[in-house]
Amino acid sequence: MIYVIGLIAQLFFGARTILQWILSERAKKVLSPSIFWILSLIASYLFFIYGWLREDFAIILGQMISYYIYIWNLKIKGIWAKMYKVLRILLLVTPVIAIVLAADNFDHFVSTFLKNDKIPIWLVIFGSFGQILFTFRFIYQIIYSAKRNESILPLGFWIISLTGSSLIIIYALIRLDPILILGQSAGFIAYIRNIIIYTKQGKNSQ
Repeated sequence: MIYVIGLIAQLFFGARTILQWILSERAKKVLSPSIFWILSLIASYLFFIYGWLREDFAIILGQMISYYIYIWNLKIKGIWAKMYKVLRILLLVTPVIAIVLAADNFDHFVSTFLKNDKIPIWLVIFGSFGQILFTFRFIYQIIYSAKRNESILPLGFWIISLTGSSLIIIYALIRLDPILILGQSAGFIAYIRNIIIYTKQGKNSQ
């Protein structure tokens, strides 16, 4: 059951990447479509649950950082305000509730997620670094977009994606996590293609 949740999450992550790639190929420029952010939020919600059930701190950390950035992009695109209020409240408070629960039983959280016998501490650090780097692309994206007051997926976003994804795949191979391996491998081609499209955009604009 746990793998099913993770697989569904990765299917949503994969779908967002493929759709963004197809739309960008058609437009011959890199786009930031609304569907990318809608699927991102759904996938992140599910993947957070997967990470919690797998007792995988690296996954939880990665999703906690990017989750609200997805919401910001939906807000700036005018999608968030159109969603049902109850759904918005649920999406906003779920990670907060998780943090409160973890803080309420901090010793258990540390022993379960940070001192897990299934995952040595060096691997937790390595996996967390990969997730932080991979998630940093969204921090870079929101800073870049906020300055221009629009949702954009800049060149740096795709370069960071490619680098961070490589580290996560190594982590997943060590952890023998087929869900992570599948999800990260699927995005590789799309990251490279977006970098190529950006390069062509630069040449055409000169």
